[in-house]
Amino acid sequence: MIEELKNKLNLIETNYTSKIQACKNVKDLQDLQVAAIGRKGELTELLKSLKDLSLEEKKIFGPLSNALKIKLSSLFEAKNAELENAAINEELNKTDLDLTLPAFPFNKGGRHPLAIAQKRMTDILSKLGFIWAHGPFIEDEYHNFDALNIPAHHPARDMQDTFFIKNTHKSDFVLRTHTSGVQIRTMQKQKPPIRIMAPGRVFRKDSLDATHSPVFHQIEGLYVDKNVSLADLKRDLTVFMQGLFGKKAEVRFRPSFFPFTEPSVEVDVKCVFCEGKDKNCPVCKGSGWKEMMGAGIVHPNVLRNCQIDPEVYSGYAFGMGVERLAMFSLGIKDIRTFYENDIRILEQF
Repeated sequence: MIEELKNKLNLIETNYTSKIQACKNVKDLQDLQVAAIGRKGELTELLKSLKDLSLEEKKIFGPLSNALKIKLSSLFEAKNAELENAAINEELNKTDLDLTLPAFPFNKGGRHPLAIAQKRMTDILSKLGFIWAHGPFIEDEYHNFDALNIPAHHPARDMQDTFFIKNTHKSDFVLRTHTSGVQIRTMQKQKPPIRIMAPGRVFRKDSLDATHSPVFHQIEGLYVDKNVSLADLKRDLTVFMQGLFGKKAEVRFRPSFFPFTEPSVEVDVKCVFCEGKDKNCPVCKGSGWKEMMGAGIVHPNVLRNCQIDPEVYSGYAFGMGVERLAMFSLGIKDIRTFYENDIRILEQF
C-alpha cells in the first residue's frame, strides 16, 4: 500500500507543478491551490489515509506527504507573487505614472528670479500698451546691424565683440547682440502705429564676471506713430521705472549716442541700495545713480530702411538688460548668481 501512496504523491507533484507553471491569473491559481491543498484538496484527502497505515509506513509516508505540501505551498506562493507583479506592471503600463519621480509629498519648484523680473517688466509694459514680438536668435548682418544704421566700422561688428557664424553663400550671420532685429522685422511687416516689446536672449563676447555674461536677456521697446516725441519717451519710461521700483523712484535722463536713435539718452535710477548716501556703495560706485537702459528717438535712416516715411512718422525705442534690472530690484550683486543654480539662493524667490 505504501508504494501505491508514493505513486499518488508523485502524480500529484507532477500534475500540480505543471498546472502552477501554466497558470495565467491569480483567480485560477487560487482555485488550483484549493484543489491541491485545500480542506478537501487532493493532497489533503490523500493524507487522510495515514490512519490506515502501520507505524512504520506512517514514518515513511508522513514526511513525504508533508514535504510535498510544503513544496506545493512554496510554488503557489511564488507563482502568486509573480502574477500579482505582472498585473501591477500591466496596470502601470496603462498609466503615465513614473515611479522614478520623488514620492509625495515632494518639494514644489518655483519661478527663476530672471523669469520673475522679466514678468514684472513685461506686465508693466503691457499696461502701457506694448505687445509681445519675437524674432530669431541667429540674425543676418542686415537686420542686426545695417538696418539699424550701424556702420561697418562700428566696434559692435568686431569679431572680438560678436559671435559670427560664417556662411559661404550669403553674408555672415551672428548670434543676435540685441533684440533690435525684432523691431526691424516688425516695421518691415506692418505699418504704424506700432507699439511692441521684444524680450529675449542675446549673445556677446563678454567675459563672465560679477556684472557681465556672454549670454543675457534684454527687453526692447518700440513705439512708432505720428508726432511721437522725446516727451512721450520720458513719460512712459518714468512710469515704467516707478512701476518697477516704486512711485518714489527718482529717474533721470542723460544725453548719449546710439547709431539707431537721435537724440539718444541714458536712463538712470537713484540707487535703491544706498539712496545716493554711500560713497563706497559697490552697486552705484558712490555716484548715487545706476544706469538702467539706453533709449532715444528712432533715427530717420532706420525708418527709411523699413520703408516708413520719417516726414510722416516718428518713434522712440529703448533697450534694457533684464539681469541688470533684476539685480537692482531683487538685491542681487553678482550676475553669476542667475546661472549657478544654487538652490539655497533660488529658494528665496
